[in-house]
Amino acid sequence: MEHEAHQGHAGHTDHTGHTGHEGHHPDHTGHTGHTGHGDHAGHTGHAGGGASWGMAAKATLHCLTGCAIGEVLGMIIGTALGWGNAQTMVLAIILAFFFGYALTLRGVLAAGLDFKAAFKVALAADTLSIAVMEIVDNGVLLLVPGAMDAHLDAPLFWGALAFAFLVAFVVTTPVNKWLIGRGKGHAVVHQYHH
Repeated sequence: MEHEAHQGHAGHTDHTGHTGHEGHHPDHTGHTGHTGHGDHAGHTGHAGGGASWGMAAKATLHCLTGCAIGEVLGMIIGTALGWGNAQTMVLAIILAFFFGYALTLRGVLAAGLDFKAAFKVALAADTLSIAVMEIVDNGVLLLVPGAMDAHLDAPLFWGALAFAFLVAFVVTTPVNKWLIGRGKGHAVVHQYHH
């Protein structure tokens, strides 16, 4: 008799009679998908001010890439057209904003947003970051003796530009860290990254 009672218990371990509980498990499996976002672990602190330096540096590098493309292209065009320093600098700044926004737009549009919504995201994400970067790197170029008058084939031109971008990166990274920590700047783009 004791054996029969144990056999009844043994059948209990496979829970075949408890089909009602099986319906619970798929609901929880949806949550496990969130653990795969190891890349986004740092995003939890956006609202509370907990952005990492790595995240800020990545956002700054993103802006710097667009700015560098725009500025170099602007300087090449300005030089080719024989423009003065002021006109060339204005064109370089305009193109820096254009390419800075364009890089963000590309990623956000790929996430499925329409152009108008994507453009608003790009404006919110990059405007302050690009503005700070442009003020700093153009300020540095103005301060380096002879940099503004150096030709594109002169080592001084490229050396001064590289130095200006480095200073701009160092100054802009804390700005991006502050913005991301408050859910602004590049924090608005992160929700569209996959």
